[in-house]
Amino acid sequence: MAAPPLAAVVGVSGTALTAEEAALFRRCRPLGAILFRRNVESPAQLCALTAALREELGGDAPILVDQEGGRVARLRPPHWAEHPVPAAFEGLDSVAAEANAALLGTACAEAGLDVVCAPLLDLRLPGAHEVIGDRAFSAAPAEVARLGAAWVRGLHAAGCIPVIKHIPGHGRALVDSHESLPRVEAGAAELAADIAPFRDLAASGAWAMTAHILYAAWDASRPATLSPTVIGEVIRGEIGFDGVLVSDDLAMGAVAGLGGDLAGAAISAGCDLVLHCTGRIEETAAVLGACPVLSDRAAGRVAAARAAMLAARRRLDPGALLALRESALAATA
Repeated sequence: MAAPPLAAVVGVSGTALTAEEAALFRRCRPLGAILFRRNVESPAQLCALTAALREELGGDAPILVDQEGGRVARLRPPHWAEHPVPAAFEGLDSVAAEANAALLGTACAEAGLDVVCAPLLDLRLPGAHEVIGDRAFSAAPAEVARLGAAWVRGLHAAGCIPVIKHIPGHGRALVDSHESLPRVEAGAAELAADIAPFRDLAASGAWAMTAHILYAAWDASRPATLSPTVIGEVIRGEIGFDGVLVSDDLAMGAVAGLGGDLAGAAISAGCDLVLHCTGRIEETAAVLGACPVLSDRAAGRVAAARAAMLAARRRLDPGALLALRESALAATA
């Protein structure tokens, strides 16, 4: 029996798996991989890359992609269709949002990408940093939950596992966590609005991605990704999320300056998986060298999320989905 994989999802460097990357993955096998624009050239090339990754990682290895629509999309024209920003669906019938997510998911699934890092359940709040902005559905928690649920249904129908993000909420951040660590000073009563959409979708079968944000009301010294308090009491406790919890990218500026073994710290805090996205092999090797194996509990959560997707997957008519979405958007133009 093969040894269990490490509790990590990592990036790769280019449009094909290199011999060095393949050798590293044989020595230190991560659970899965995540792909970016640097990894995407054409449909045939992308299918070959995802097949090569699964040859090394296993047939059920999750391969992640950020494909939200709008400005965050790794699959782009001319080979793939462009999709509206999530904010465009605010106030529209949830059927249109579900159709859009199904179209996004179908393109990903055809390329061998089976975990889509969407939807955002963050609130689109005035005065916050624009890193979220129109990637979020709304400022209203109920509307975010309504459209987020539609997104999850659409991605599931297409054969993809959604990742709700950034739990427990990135909407109040005043700085970009890609660059530095945001500190949110809101009290627990205010933050109840931020966590509400995540609580509503806690049992949806989606994975969840942590926010690299320090919430002073919950843990004054550690960002959520590295905080046993935030993960244990808020994410697993108050929100009630018991699915796969993956960290945001450990190479981001918000946590890069904290030093030490970030992979071990995130897993110890309660994350099931860590994410490292640079694709630079020396960094990937260091992360995998420090990462523990996937726990039995985390493996069970991974299997449950896959089972939920397989149960919801169905045959789709892309033409009908596109017509439904375009009709709804045209009605608001």
